[in-house]
Amino acid sequence: MENKQHPLKTSLQICLLVLLLAESRSRKMNVLFIVSDDLRPALSIYGDAIVQTPNLDKLAMRSVCFSTAASQLAVCAPSRTSFLTGRRPDTTKLFSNRNATYWRDNAGNFTSLPQHFKKAGYLTVSVGKIFHPGPYLPSTQKYSNAKVCPGQGGELHTNIVCPINLSQQPEKTLPDIQSTQFAVDFLKHHSTNNKTEPFFLAVGYHKPHIPLKYPKRFLELYPIEKIHIAPDPLRPTGMPPVAYEPWEDIRWRDDIAALNLSFPYGYMPKWYAKKIRQSYYAATSYVDSLIGDLLGWALGEHLEWAKYSNFRVATNVPLMIHVPGLTDNRDEHNFQTTQNGSVSNALVELVDLFPTLAELTGIGVPALCPDDSSKIMLCSEGLSFVPVLKNLTLPWKRAIFSQYPRPSDTPQGNSDQPTLSETKIMGYSMQTNQQFRYTEWVQFDPKTQKANWLNVHARELYLDQNEDKNEADSPEYFKLVEELSNQLRKGWRYALPTN
Repeated sequence: MENKQHPLKTSLQICLLVLLLAESRSRKMNVLFIVSDDLRPALSIYGDAIVQTPNLDKLAMRSVCFSTAASQLAVCAPSRTSFLTGRRPDTTKLFSNRNATYWRDNAGNFTSLPQHFKKAGYLTVSVGKIFHPGPYLPSTQKYSNAKVCPGQGGELHTNIVCPINLSQQPEKTLPDIQSTQFAVDFLKHHSTNNKTEPFFLAVGYHKPHIPLKYPKRFLELYPIEKIHIAPDPLRPTGMPPVAYEPWEDIRWRDDIAALNLSFPYGYMPKWYAKKIRQSYYAATSYVDSLIGDLLGWALGEHLEWAKYSNFRVATNVPLMIHVPGLTDNRDEHNFQTTQNGSVSNALVELVDLFPTLAELTGIGVPALCPDDSSKIMLCSEGLSFVPVLKNLTLPWKRAIFSQYPRPSDTPQGNSDQPTLSETKIMGYSMQTNQQFRYTEWVQFDPKTQKANWLNVHARELYLDQNEDKNEADSPEYFKLVEELSNQLRKGWRYALPTN
């Protein structure tokens, strides 16, 4: 499967993960693992009043939805490698998509999540964007950044806003449509041939990752007069420049380049901010429709228009777990429910998925990794949260952790994805169970791939989930900063539940 290469609210982002489990004829659990790239919790089940995702809404009613689930690094390949190996980025040594080295060569010959299932007798199948890329790569993916977005005069562009007619696209289809059909065909074949072998089917959707390319009929769901810009479109007060990413990956696109925005803090015009948000919603509904077939990015907050940061809007993801006989039977398990389904406020991380799935399917839970696990094939730096699925009020992790690399203290053209040799600073960020987010940007040596915690370039402390004001230098929070700094440096092991 791999290739070398509080109430729920809507202020959060990056890869959506939906995990579904169903029983096979062999009485083992089949696993349908769905990943949607750059899908933030802009979903009605997370409090969004605009987006229309009826299929995900129905799934949520039969699932446990986590309000605070964090990706370990807000960019695609490092994030996937982290949760598919159960190791954190400092262990996988993968911090960027640019000039990325293969993690098995650079970090260790780790057993991956699908590999663990294969060894347990599962048929493992990868469709679309799982490992980067997966073995089944849609033929139309090669047109991802091609000039296929229609302009007013009939000319074609490479835009970020890209509603299209399928009949006018190369091969008259789109990658995610192809992936869905491949997955549906697999499920039909497995069912009609009375297969008893359990399967682990991973389906990775590219949307709503940019460019926002989708069948234009989904645009009709979101009239532009009903779209509003982000409520907090300006840079947070006191934010250190090292924390800002100047969204280089969208500036080169034809429609954004035509706006002639200044670098690095150019302000997106309100009229185009609305168009981007409108298209993001449309792309989300497009993916929801495909997930419905299979089942029977930041959008202007803090002057940001992409991921590539440690803000909650970039690291926090929607996460739903459906387990027949467990998440369906809420009353039996004393689940707390809302009209949108069962909700857990436990702090969880994507690195927890490996051990969680292993425990749910009974194939053997990887042991917790030691400090140096480079020679250990099977272990995890995450923790199975099955106990939380059984009891949503159970006290869990005290904090969850993310990180992001930077080439310099001020925004540069490569701030979004510096290569390893360009990485001079690493931002380590922690969300606590008090809903604080604390970050230290520290010196990083690309040769040893280690951080120097004695050389702190900048600190951030946000006390509210909107993260509009950095309080790290406020005298009144001196003691809190000191406490959080100590907690951050102790790391993820110190944050594990004690019961």
